[in-house]
Amino acid sequence: MVGKTADLRTGDLAHTGSSPIRKKRSRLHHDGKWGLLMVTPYLVHFLVFVLGSLLASLYFSFSEYDILNPPKWTGMDNYVKLLSEPVFWKALGNTVYFTILFVPLQTFFALVLAVALNQKLRALKMFRLAHFLPVISSWTVIMYVSDAVFNPRFGFANSLLQALGLDPQKWLQDEHLVIPLLVLIAVWKGIGYIMVIYLAGLQNVPSEVYEAAEIDGAGTLQKFRRITVPLISGTTFLVLIMSTISTFQAFEQIYVMTGGAMDASSAGGPNKASLVLMIYLYQEGFSFLRMGYASAIAWVLFVILFLLTVVQMTLQKKWVHYE
Repeated sequence: MVGKTADLRTGDLAHTGSSPIRKKRSRLHHDGKWGLLMVTPYLVHFLVFVLGSLLASLYFSFSEYDILNPPKWTGMDNYVKLLSEPVFWKALGNTVYFTILFVPLQTFFALVLAVALNQKLRALKMFRLAHFLPVISSWTVIMYVSDAVFNPRFGFANSLLQALGLDPQKWLQDEHLVIPLLVLIAVWKGIGYIMVIYLAGLQNVPSEVYEAAEIDGAGTLQKFRRITVPLISGTTFLVLIMSTISTFQAFEQIYVMTGGAMDASSAGGPNKASLVLMIYLYQEGFSFLRMGYASAIAWVLFVILFLLTVVQMTLQKKWVHYE
């Protein structure tokens, strides 16, 4: 009798508790449907234009494809041709050269500029805005500004050299000067963005640490080396990864600055001295319609960036400071 009473009570509790549970499950199911409906446009975009494009380019990289005719499977031919093509190695060498010059220069000067602008100065917002203006300017605007300075015939740089009794230079038309000059212009344009990232990192450094260092007699340079640099090493690591990836994917600045806007085949000049991987990919895919070969270039670039990121992530454990 007692057992039956207990069973009845348990059954009543289960019965009385089932209604709220059912309502909660029904509401969760209803909310899940609406949530799925809301993210459907993004899912369609991702599946069609991101994942679909990746899989298509991977297939094209093993095919002969000129856009006008259906792709024809050729296996590893594109990759074999790519690795035996001198122009590819020329473009890869230019890309590495551009990266080696650009990443350290931009990182160092952005950090120095961020430290300077992190001080209590008059018209601080005006200084920050002035350094950030090139970031929001298009590369077409930057091209006209650079042409006013480095034009071989009437540019300010050659006028200054002649005033000093030096020979004028061809600047962007010089095979030996084109990459360093492009790096200089790219640093000037992008330094404001990296500066803002560093400013965010610097403002997270406790002021008490600097005050304690000053009491111990540390100077400005010592505080910079032993406090600022270690405590923002995580920010520096982020900057290095972002800068390396963006530099290996550099296209617009070199395309516009070397005359690609006027003639796509002239981009990367003179004499392919500024031909980087993205320009090479663009010319092969859209100028010569060798889309399969261009897809192979894209996947080789992906592998290179993946390996560089793995190396950087491995080095992170050795030199990034964790609080």
